[in-house]
Amino acid sequence: MKIARIETFILGTGSSKDLLFCRVETEDGLYGWGEAYVTHGKEKVVADCIEAMAPHVIGRSAFNIRHTGQIMFEDFAIRRISLELMAAWSAIEIASWDIIGKRAGLPVYNLIGGASRERVRVYANGWSRGTTIEEGVERGLKVKAMGFTAAKFDPFPGPWRSFVDRRDEDFAIDYVRAMRQALGPDFELLIEAHRRFAPAHAIRIGHRLAEFGIDWYEEPCLSENIDLVAEVRRAVPIPIVTGEAIYSKEAFFECLAKRAADILNPDICAVGGISAMLDIAAMAQPQAVVMSPHNYNSTLVGLAATVHLSAVIPNFRITEYFVNFQDLCREIATAPLTMQDGWIDLPTTPGLGIDIDVDKLRAHPHHEATHRGFRQYWEEYPRKDYTPQL
Repeated sequence: MKIARIETFILGTGSSKDLLFCRVETEDGLYGWGEAYVTHGKEKVVADCIEAMAPHVIGRSAFNIRHTGQIMFEDFAIRRISLELMAAWSAIEIASWDIIGKRAGLPVYNLIGGASRERVRVYANGWSRGTTIEEGVERGLKVKAMGFTAAKFDPFPGPWRSFVDRRDEDFAIDYVRAMRQALGPDFELLIEAHRRFAPAHAIRIGHRLAEFGIDWYEEPCLSENIDLVAEVRRAVPIPIVTGEAIYSKEAFFECLAKRAADILNPDICAVGGISAMLDIAAMAQPQAVVMSPHNYNSTLVGLAATVHLSAVIPNFRITEYFVNFQDLCREIATAPLTMQDGWIDLPTTPGLGIDIDVDKLRAHPHHEATHRGFRQYWEEYPRKDYTPQL
C-alpha cells in the first residue's frame, strides 16, 4: 500500500486564520485526509514544508508510520525540531491513519487500542472576540445557549509581553467576574494567558482568579523555559495547563519531570500526529497528569483525529472546539462529525470517519495575509493615557 500522491489545500475561512488540509493517496486510489497546525500568515509556509517532504514519503508504505516519521526527523530535518516540520508531518501522519482505517474497515480508535468512552467532551473556543466586557459576556451566553458547559477565553487586553499593566490585570479580573456571574457556578471557565507573563505577574493574577472557581489557568509563562511554568504551578491553587507550544516528546518529558503542569494540551496537528499523542499521553499518565488536547484546527479533520485519540487514552479530560470554523467545515464536509451539547459521538465508519468535497473546499481559496496591524514602537507599553480594551 505505497503512497503515490500528496496534495495540500488551504481553506480560506475569513476568520482568525485559514486551515491547511493534506490529502494522501495510495497507488490503488485509497486516500486519507490530514491537517497541519498553522497560524495566521504562515499557512503557505507549512504547505511548502509538506510539499518538500512529499518526494521523501512517496513510494513508502502508508503502514510504516513510525519509521517514516523517524526518517523525517533524522534525515529530512537532520534531528532539528520546529513547529513547521512537526505540523507538516502531522498532516501526513494523520492521513496515513485514515488510509489504514479504511483499508482495515475499522475506525482509527479501534486500531490504536479501542474506545475507553462512548463520546468525547469538548469546550468552546473561537467565540470571545470583542472590545468590551459586555460584548464578551453576550458571546459567552450564546455559547452556553449552544449547549456547551465549558468555554475558554483570554480575558487579558494589551500586548503579549512578560509584564502586565495593572489596569489590564484589573480589566481581566472584572471580565472573569462578569463571566462567572452571567454563566453561573456550574459552567466551566477555562482561562487562557497565551504564555505572556513573568512568574510574579502570573502568580498574583492566579491568586486573584481563584475566587471565581475557574477550572484551569492555561500557559501563564513561556513553555520554552519550563521552570517558569513550574514556579507558577507550585504557587497557584488552580490547575495549570501547558503544552500547545511544545512540539517534541523530549520537551514534554522535561515538562513532566519538572512537575510543571496538571494538564497537558498538545495539538495533534503540531506534535507529529496520532502516534506522538499516544506517546505523550502514556508519559503523562503515571505522573497523574491528564490530557486536554489543544485543537486550533478545523472542526473536521484535526478534530476527528483528536476525537479518535481522545476516545482511547485513559487520562483524557476534555478537548477544544473552535466554533468560528464550525459552519464552513460543515459546508465542505460530505461526512462530518456529530456534535451536540458539548459532546461528540465517536465515528463508526472506517478511518477518521470524515470526508471532504474537494470542489467545495477549492471554492474558498486562501488569501495571503498583507497587514494585521502589528504594533509600532509608539504603541508599546507603558503608554500614556491608556484605556484597556479587548
